[in-house]
Amino acid sequence: MFKSVFLCLVSTGALSVDTPIATFDGAAATTYKFEELNDPVMGGKSTGTFTVNKTGGFGVFDGEVVDVPSLKAPGFIKAAAEGKFVNVMDDISGSLVLRVRTTTPDYKGFRVSFAAGTAASSYSCAGGGSLPFSRGCFKSKFSVPAGDDFVDVRVPFNSFSDMWSPATGDHTKECSEDKSVCPTQKSLAGIVRVEVWAEGVAGKIHLEIESISASPSTGLTTPPPAPQNTCAGTVQANLRFGISGRTEATVPVPVDQGESLADAVCCDKRVQNFAEPQFLFQAPDINLFAKMDSKGVTTFYDSVCGAPVFQTPVNRTIAEFQADTNEHGWPSFREGEVFLDNVITDKKSTFVTSVCGTHLGSYLPDEKGSRWCIDLSCISGNKAK
Repeated sequence: MFKSVFLCLVSTGALSVDTPIATFDGAAATTYKFEELNDPVMGGKSTGTFTVNKTGGFGVFDGEVVDVPSLKAPGFIKAAAEGKFVNVMDDISGSLVLRVRTTTPDYKGFRVSFAAGTAASSYSCAGGGSLPFSRGCFKSKFSVPAGDDFVDVRVPFNSFSDMWSPATGDHTKECSEDKSVCPTQKSLAGIVRVEVWAEGVAGKIHLEIESISASPSTGLTTPPPAPQNTCAGTVQANLRFGISGRTEATVPVPVDQGESLADAVCCDKRVQNFAEPQFLFQAPDINLFAKMDSKGVTTFYDSVCGAPVFQTPVNRTIAEFQADTNEHGWPSFREGEVFLDNVITDKKSTFVTSVCGTHLGSYLPDEKGSRWCIDLSCISGNKAK
């Protein structure tokens, strides 16, 4: 499997159909007062500021997250605004879009949250569902690429959860596993608080925010043209693990406009010798290991037809699967973890495909034996009904 030199980004160009939620250009309908809050817990020493660059029309979130001395763990800083925000219920299958830039792109603790359906939004966004009556504050991670220009970072609404740890910010339940923690059309119609966080990771941060908006999903991505398309159908519209949020085909060969990462990597013949970005599974919006069954077996389904293709762990521990995957940079499966009736392995070309024509990855044995090195983009489907 060739290593892609492209970074794991969730960014796209601005879309004309986006619905502005908050801006910093003085527009009456979308201008709110964001106030910065430092970690108040048990002597927390994280510090930050939030200001508005009125000339440039953007907010500036700046500061440093440090360990809470008594907890010996990182605290948080955040910028929050209260108000009655625009109704974006029609965008439930889409994404929250942050138009941002940063001088600290390596910082891994950026998060965004919004509160809805709660009479005490500050309380909900402090409790994260861990306290009585604190549901309704939905949070998700995001990352920002390096660069001098503002970019649109898409955070799919199905990556948010209103059950998260107030100590770390990490989800305690995922939307992909429990629909009760997902945002709903009703909640997107009644947003009353928006927050941007630096949380759970120590380090200095500098984030400039031009706007926060909602972008609807088209429901379908653009498949490769017929002569280049190997798949028996179209890529599913709501892939697991946040993969549907990767709407740009970040691959090192030209593909057609509108192809998502899954369209290109899984179905486009022109991309068969390449792979999704290495360590995509570690990206903050994907965070594969946190979304797997930590005590049982996780089954992965073809991203086009929903056929079961891999499962893990089998004849090893979940820690061994994680170590194998971390070592190689892509999900790595072993003997006994392959649904042989649904997976075709060509050991001469190394190509691994499904019975649905989906290109899944490569067969790359090592000193431990047979190994299927697989693109997460192509095994994030929902089970066929």
